[in-house]
Amino acid sequence: MSFKLLQREKKYHGKIIDLTVDILQYPSGKQTLREVVEHPGGAVVLCCFENNDILLVKQYRHPFGKEVIELPAGKLGPNEDPLLCAQRELREETGYGAKQWSKLTSMYSTPGICNEILHIYLAAELSPHEMGQELEEGEASLTVNRVPIREAIAMIEREEIVDGKTIAGILLGARKLGIA
Repeated sequence: MSFKLLQREKKYHGKIIDLTVDILQYPSGKQTLREVVEHPGGAVVLCCFENNDILLVKQYRHPFGKEVIELPAGKLGPNEDPLLCAQRELREETGYGAKQWSKLTSMYSTPGICNEILHIYLAAELSPHEMGQELEEGEASLTVNRVPIREAIAMIEREEIVDGKTIAGILLGARKLGIA
């Protein structure tokens, strides 16, 4: 089904997102309005130790008013390579670096309203980074926890991990590692 774009108006330009409102025309001739959150995308890291422990971060997420358990992740900078973003976020959020990187997938976070694309990586051969952890002011309450990947899967099943990118990364990583 093809839609014809009749009008596009940027309603909001923010620090992280923009909001655009489009008026589309269906092939039938009827019109519809679509609100689109424009986001630069991000990178997500499933960091896995030799014994299949992974690193999870817990941080305050304002839209939900509580702490959320997630994989380390961050927003892409302008024209930033997703792998470089993943490497930066792993170091900044956890204080670790990795020698081995492989891409698990890219995903649309919420395709009905947002154009964000998340690139999910598996990082292995982990070691503490010489520069250590470097949290941004908004991440001051972030905590890092090392858990067995099987326990992380159980946390998903118990709805302790409810973040979509984290669920996708853990389950795809477990499959790639032959665990699930």
